[in-house]
Amino acid sequence: MRIAVIDLGTNTCNLLIAELKNGSFEILHQSKQLVKLGDGKINENLISTEATLRAVDSFHIHKKIIGEFAVDKMRAIATSAVRTAGNKIQFLDSVGNECGCLVKLVSGEREAELIFKGVLLAFEEFLEPSVILDIGGGSNELILGFRKEMIWKESRPTGMARILHSFKLSNPVKEAEVVELRDYFAREHRLSIEKSKAQKAQNMIGCSGAFDTIVDLIDHVNPGEKQRVKQEITLDRFYEVCQLLKRSTREERLEMKGMDVMRVDLIVPAVILIETLIAEIGIKKIVQTDFALREGVLYEIMNSSVKV
Repeated sequence: MRIAVIDLGTNTCNLLIAELKNGSFEILHQSKQLVKLGDGKINENLISTEATLRAVDSFHIHKKIIGEFAVDKMRAIATSAVRTAGNKIQFLDSVGNECGCLVKLVSGEREAELIFKGVLLAFEEFLEPSVILDIGGGSNELILGFRKEMIWKESRPTGMARILHSFKLSNPVKEAEVVELRDYFAREHRLSIEKSKAQKAQNMIGCSGAFDTIVDLIDHVNPGEKQRVKQEITLDRFYEVCQLLKRSTREERLEMKGMDVMRVDLIVPAVILIETLIAEIGIKKIVQTDFALREGVLYEIMNSSVKV
């Protein structure tokens, strides 16, 4: 059976196509389209007309690809920017009517749950208490896992698109702005930090965009060129990349091998969030994985759990 999962995020609309067979899966296709639902209207909790048109266009492109793969089932889900939008019903109606597909809105807790299951698909189990971090455009999910159990989950509207529209960062970012962001992230994610410290979690598992860009920069490969189930990032290498990004201008980042143009603005506050959590929790090890929400949908289908 072939499954297509469309994940409509705040910054990108992502497509995953996989074939399920005998209790396992093979990823056949992955791609994304820039939608920028988190444009200038995100902190007004609205999705602009322009963003709606970009989302509709992205669904048309993804549906064409899905048709080429003869997919049996399709699941489409929307996350932070849509769930906080005052005009979400009109937006979802527009996408559904224009593209002929039902997009299901998931809560922050449900999003965190799917992320956990997707990461579990990559790791099978967590041998030590681990902090899973998914940095989004609209929200950040922090999840504590140990063995095969989810101990704690949190979804906060502190995603990088919201940050960029709330904090006017300089180019390059100034040290005072870095300090302000660190204080903000530490305050907004205080509960997750305390829970992680109580569990003595020293491992961070980073999934989705920002971590993908970090390992692409480390490996000097183009975005999407290298697929990874899991890859360790030493703290030394992370801090090298972190300092490089914080010192860089937008123009310099665009020239970096591995920089995703879709993430050129979001990556600086993202690495500041990561370094804040490393320091606050006492993280000793980082592992990146490509697996996240979309793979969580696969996990549920494979395990005959509740369908998205």
